[in-house]
Amino acid sequence: MSDAARLVAISPLQSLKSPYLPSTRVVFSSCGSRFVSDLCDSLKRQGNVDGGRVKAITNSSQQGSIQGLDTSSPVSIELKPILNETQFDRMIAEAEQLEESVVILWMAKWCRKCIYLKPKLEKLAADYHPRVKFYCIDVNNVPYKLVVRAGVMKMPTIQLWKDSKKHGEVIGGHKAYLVVSEVRDMIEGEDES
Repeated sequence: MSDAARLVAISPLQSLKSPYLPSTRVVFSSCGSRFVSDLCDSLKRQGNVDGGRVKAITNSSQQGSIQGLDTSSPVSIELKPILNETQFDRMIAEAEQLEESVVILWMAKWCRKCIYLKPKLEKLAADYHPRVKFYCIDVNNVPYKLVVRAGVMKMPTIQLWKDSKKHGEVIGGHKAYLVVSEVRDMIEGEDES
């Protein structure tokens, strides 16, 4: 979406009259500093916001990041999809050769708990990057014999594989934060052994 299109999309918020949202506030998220700068310029031209507030927003957006914040490590890492049995075997063999552990989320697109859990595991993947690789497998997109071979009975199932063998498993039928905690314990337990 271009910056101009985003400006147009935000314009209705400026005229919104609501007891819950003051008309002098504009809410936006995940915008680049160029967008914030353009928005501030637009508001200055329209006279909707005093110059001091606009200057503060512009200055904070030009600084780029918060001082002392470690931006070198990712916040989350997208789980790499595995689409077939050959790809699964290759991934397991590579991990064994590199002596790495692999975490696999067995899920389905129709599984609500799987959908809620995936972004939390992506954040966990960033915590263990690069020493543990995280993957996901949609059970509806791979041959059934791979699902049986891995011993998956319920979804979501999170497995830890090392040395071409399954070393641990968490079945995620409960709250996502509890599942993530169990997966973290599973990984830490593997590191200690």
